[in-house]
Amino acid sequence: LFRSTMKSICMTAVFLVMVLLTACQGLAEKKNVQSNETTSSTLRLLNTDQQKYQETSGETAQGIERWWLKRNENHQTPEVSDHIDLSKYDAYYVNPKCKKKKIFLTFDCGYENGFTPKILDVLKKQKVVAAFFVTKPFIREGRELIRRMKKEGHIVGNHTVHHKSMPTLSDRDNKQEIIDCAEYCKEATGYEMDHFIRPPMGEYNEKTLKLTKSMGYKTIFWSMAYVDFDVNKQPGKQYVVEHFKKYTHNGAIPLMHNVSQSNAEALDEVITNLKKEGYQFESLKKLSSY
Repeated sequence: LFRSTMKSICMTAVFLVMVLLTACQGLAEKKNVQSNETTSSTLRLLNTDQQKYQETSGETAQGIERWWLKRNENHQTPEVSDHIDLSKYDAYYVNPKCKKKKIFLTFDCGYENGFTPKILDVLKKQKVVAAFFVTKPFIREGRELIRRMKKEGHIVGNHTVHHKSMPTLSDRDNKQEIIDCAEYCKEATGYEMDHFIRPPMGEYNEKTLKLTKSMGYKTIFWSMAYVDFDVNKQPGKQYVVEHFKKYTHNGAIPLMHNVSQSNAEALDEVITNLKKEGYQFESLKKLSSY
């Protein structure tokens, strides 16, 4: 009886040890999977900015479209988001009827980082006009820059007050964002804001496009772009120069950011190169209608 009892105890102990080992192994595997998933998610997030202006999924959430494009190196208009017919809403990413070498430079200005004066100097030297889409904070920090833009023939467009995703806001709040930005521009600088708008982060939907059209705005997306907005991770002057050599096409609307040191350093060479290739720089006011 004693031997039988001891045998049963030993078998039970072995069974429990095996259960514990299996459980520990399962936890370890789960932890590894979670770790791998976390690493994968982190990599996806890190890659998001790099893909943002090259190849993106377009739709970021229900009811929200994010503008995307797929580059090609044949100097042809890129493949872009096509879920919504832009022509219905005075929205553009290229000059739709352009068959000639024309280009429309645009800059997004969320805040001032010290490079806008140099950008304006280059544009003045090269006798090129551009469009600057500005937020209220930029206007507040750079009233004299806005005045200079207007005096030198550039477009000053609306980038809203707080740079919020427009599809996440009500019509009332979007109107307020747009109107307040335009009114503050007039109040702070003495100049009217031009009726062109770039949706913050390129996020939009049919409702927001309908709203901006009803307010008399043309919505401007882009057909060229690269990751230039991270001030701590700049692409470099030569990258910008080569980007324009590779991807410029007839009727192009490049998106650039005023906070980029690389843009400020490359702009003069970019413009000189494009002029040599026969490109003409025009104002968004000369966009062809659909």
